[in-house]
Amino acid sequence: MADSKKPLQPIIVKKIKKASHGAHGGAWKIAYADFVTAMMAFFLLMWLLGSTATGELQGIARYFQSPLKVALLGGSGSGNSNSPINGGGTDLTRSNGQIKNGENDPGRRSENMDAESAQRDRERIAQLQQKISALISNDSRLREFQQQIRLEITGDGLRIQIVDDQNRPMFDLGSALVKPYMRDILRAIGSALSGIENRVSLEGHTDATPYGSGERGYSNWELSSDRANASRRELVAAGMPEDKLVRVLGLASSTLLEASDPRAAVNRRISIMVLTRAAEKRLLEIPSISSTKTEVLHAPRPAIPDRR
Repeated sequence: MADSKKPLQPIIVKKIKKASHGAHGGAWKIAYADFVTAMMAFFLLMWLLGSTATGELQGIARYFQSPLKVALLGGSGSGNSNSPINGGGTDLTRSNGQIKNGENDPGRRSENMDAESAQRDRERIAQLQQKISALISNDSRLREFQQQIRLEITGDGLRIQIVDDQNRPMFDLGSALVKPYMRDILRAIGSALSGIENRVSLEGHTDATPYGSGERGYSNWELSSDRANASRRELVAAGMPEDKLVRVLGLASSTLLEASDPRAAVNRRISIMVLTRAAEKRLLEIPSISSTKTEVLHAPRPAIPDRR
């Protein structure tokens, strides 16, 4: 009963009220935009540094070291250039700048003329190759020997090679007497070269089989020269202008087509090179060739025994 008389303890209820977060603002967007702008400015600076010449960079460095002196005295570092490229211009791939429209530049004009001339050369030589290929394909006589006629465009022009065949030689054994089928080939090529603008170089080649009396006089050198000269006569007879020939050479076996087999039949060949203007210019600059007349390198042929 004593416990029932105790006063009642008050009940305290604690209520914790959670405060909600406020709405997010747009400050992060501004910070991100500032970051992107800074990165763009950084990459722009790196690009400018990479495309500016070393002298310009040194001038800029001097400006920041003593800006008043550079501004008063002028120079490449005073900011008086409106382009980071020497000579001005908008093409940043050009390291030496560009010429303004209307300015005369002899060097630039010469380069353009050389490039145009080289392009015309390439077009003429490509057309000539197509013309000769079509001629061989359409002529029943030449079609039979098309495996012995090789056309190749090189850096010096169009090389036309007529190679020998073991069972079908181009010349009589050990002589410069042209076989009838070889005459047909040369006449057809000479006709195709009748209207060319480019000059022509003609070379005769033999295999490495030594000539019977080579040590005493007549050798593969004379034989290759005689064969090249005989080919020249056939080309000219077919209509190729003789003044287009810049040289006729006999190279014996010094330049083998099949080096692994020096005595192979393909090493016996006639090579006709239709020269580009650049190749012709290089050839005529050789001191030993002082004029544009045909140079024939061969010796008179004495009476000789059969080869081998």
